[in-house]
Amino acid sequence: VQLQASGGGLVQPGGSLRLSCAASVALSTYAIAWFRQRPGKEREGMSCISSGGSRVDYADSVKGRFTISRDSAKNTMYLQVNSLQPEDTAVYYCATRRFFCSRYGSQYEHWGQGTQVTVSS
Repeated sequence: VQLQASGGGLVQPGGSLRLSCAASVALSTYAIAWFRQRPGKEREGMSCISSGGSRVDYADSVKGRFTISRDSAKNTMYLQVNSLQPEDTAVYYCATRRFFCSRYGSQYEHWGQGTQVTVSS
């Protein structure tokens, strides 16, 4: 499975972006997740949706601002990020693992290359 992340960029505080992650295979049997790594910080999980869609998790810091989704027809996953703040500046990574979400990045089998999000005025 190869993942290609895109959609990052420079945005002003309060702005929005839609991050995309195109997969080389169908994602129907994969849980999909987004992580981020802020400068000088450890990687942290942002959101995950299970393969069947029955479970969707968000980190407390992004609840109500970020929305995860998938387009099965396009083998693509998305993270809509709204109300961005400077502390959201990070490299955002997409990742997949079979079926179920995990809060631990080490349990994800496949990773995209990351897309940089910079929030600054």
